[in-house]
Amino acid sequence: MTTAPAAVVTGARRRSGGLGPAGRRRRTAVIAYAFALPFLLSFAVFMVFPLLSSFGMSFTDFRNSDIETPFAVAFVGIDQYVALFQDPQFVRSMLNTAYFVAVGIPLTMIAALALAVALNNGITRFRTAFRVGFYAPVVTSIVAVAVVWRFILQPDGLINTALGWVGISGPDWLADPAWAMPAMILMAVWRNMGTLMIIFLAGLQTIPQDVLEAAQVDGTNAWQRFWRVTLPMLRPTLLLGAVLLSVGFLQLFEEPFVMTRGGPLDATLSVSYFTYNEFGFGNYGTASAASYVLFVAIALLSIVQFRAFRSKG
Repeated sequence: MTTAPAAVVTGARRRSGGLGPAGRRRRTAVIAYAFALPFLLSFAVFMVFPLLSSFGMSFTDFRNSDIETPFAVAFVGIDQYVALFQDPQFVRSMLNTAYFVAVGIPLTMIAALALAVALNNGITRFRTAFRVGFYAPVVTSIVAVAVVWRFILQPDGLINTALGWVGISGPDWLADPAWAMPAMILMAVWRNMGTLMIIFLAGLQTIPQDVLEAAQVDGTNAWQRFWRVTLPMLRPTLLLGAVLLSVGFLQLFEEPFVMTRGGPLDATLSVSYFTYNEFGFGNYGTASAASYVLFVAIALLSIVQFRAFRSKG
């Protein structure tokens, strides 16, 4: 005679097709993979395969003329990378990108953090309006932003007009090799500080008020509380902002493409712009090698930032 618990188990197995717990888990996994399969296939075809192909291409001398005869492409190994670092234009693009990153990231983070602190401690009545105002450049088309800034940076533009009010004769910003990149950095800081401001503001609002009040009771002033309490507790947020900003700044392309075409005298030529030019010239092997040099630079900078901003236990 079948006991009641056994009858319940038998009924449950019949309803689940005779599968036990392990069988049901396997069936659930199969169904999940079946639903994910279209995405996995598209990801493999349109992402993984091109990445692996471009990595292999970076070790060849593949050019536009070799498209119809791909088997004639020669494997050159690391000679492609050696030739790349011996190219004065590529070295100049690396120095320009490093300059843009080394100056632009700290300025953007400082400006964004200052705005976030001001909004966090300021009048709450207009806080939302200021958030929208500072964030507006982020969602504005880079083409529209670049066109406006080209007018602002002209010899008779807004900046030089304002400098003229205090007796300073401003340069032709975008036509002067010494000032073209600083002008580009100024525009990038203005355009990108809104994103970090929102991130930093969210981080500031997660800091417990009782910790700040305890520090105030201990006799610390506002600067000491900011330096010794706020900044240490803001390390994860600062790390997120630094990584996001560095990935974007190292891929500098739209600003010089729209505003200066990499000039004057390659003063605003970036690694991404160099890669774009080489691809346009049909030098696919060189372009692939340059893109992977940029990938390594992004990875190394991210590692450095993780070490610099990691929480100290």
